[in-house]
Amino acid sequence: MKALVYEGKNKYSVLERPKPALSEETDAIVKVSKTTICGTDLHILKGDVPSIPHGRVLGHEGLGTIESVGTGVSAFAPGDRVIISCITACGTCPYCRKGMPSHCTTGGWTLGNTIDGTQAEYVRIPHADASLYRIPRGVDEDALVMISDILPTSLECGTLNGQVKPGSTVAVVGAGPVGLSAVMTAQLFSPSTLISIDLDKNRLEVAKKLGATHTVVSGPDAVQEVMEITGGMGVDTAIEAVGMKPTFELCEEIIGVGGHIANIGVHGGVVDLHMEKLWDRNIGITTRLVDAVTSPMLIRLLEGGKLNAGALITHRYKFSEMEQAYDAFAAASQNKALKVIINID
Repeated sequence: MKALVYEGKNKYSVLERPKPALSEETDAIVKVSKTTICGTDLHILKGDVPSIPHGRVLGHEGLGTIESVGTGVSAFAPGDRVIISCITACGTCPYCRKGMPSHCTTGGWTLGNTIDGTQAEYVRIPHADASLYRIPRGVDEDALVMISDILPTSLECGTLNGQVKPGSTVAVVGAGPVGLSAVMTAQLFSPSTLISIDLDKNRLEVAKKLGATHTVVSGPDAVQEVMEITGGMGVDTAIEAVGMKPTFELCEEIIGVGGHIANIGVHGGVVDLHMEKLWDRNIGITTRLVDAVTSPMLIRLLEGGKLNAGALITHRYKFSEMEQAYDAFAAASQNKALKVIINID
């Protein structure tokens, strides 16, 4: 089969690799029909996740058709059309029992990390019963790819961890795909003010179309603008959706008394925590790796037309055009790229 293989810092190739086989009785082999590229894949290529070995097939998002299942799989059968979750979960270990399958002792973020991922013609899915979801009829399959990662990530790590509430004020720092997803999922809880902050004016326009009440261009005046919008109070929730020192510190600057900073971004470097300013402000800071426990609910919301996930898709490519897809996604600002869909069929 063909697969996108990580070969070291800023190096990757589409290569011929052996087709995966069932390894455990709880495995499924999925013939991938659609996948996408995540910001985390770019972090890997930049060297921010040094644990990823050379030779790993990247990718942790996608959907396809089950080709075969192990004897321990009871919920799925060959021929089933399924969404692949970025998190594999055994469902029985102490972390899964706590509702944190991202830390599953035999699963978690495995795809494109500790095992080969979804940017390939076939992928092996461990713990298939708890790590796949049936594709509902009548829903755009390109939009359903967003269930794999960015929708549950934005909801769980941003909106829920940030304790967005009716009437609250929210700032989402970063208007990439995950930040824009946070703009969408925050609205499920009816905040009164929803501010999108980014350097890219095109992305801010998209945020406005997706429901942001205000947009702010990141820069030296960003803090002042947020304070003007909030009447000098700062925001109740600041969602960091970039993974860089300046954006996290911006969240520290704009958070109001009693507020919550919810980190989503993948951080590959040191961030300063300004306790000299924050120690008496009754704030909470949360970090989280997506658990994907909200995926069934998000699928129902897509079925009901309550989330416009398709608006996040800007580019579509064939698998033979993977290099072009990576180039477009890596230079997102120049290409006005958000999510790219790669069709493998």
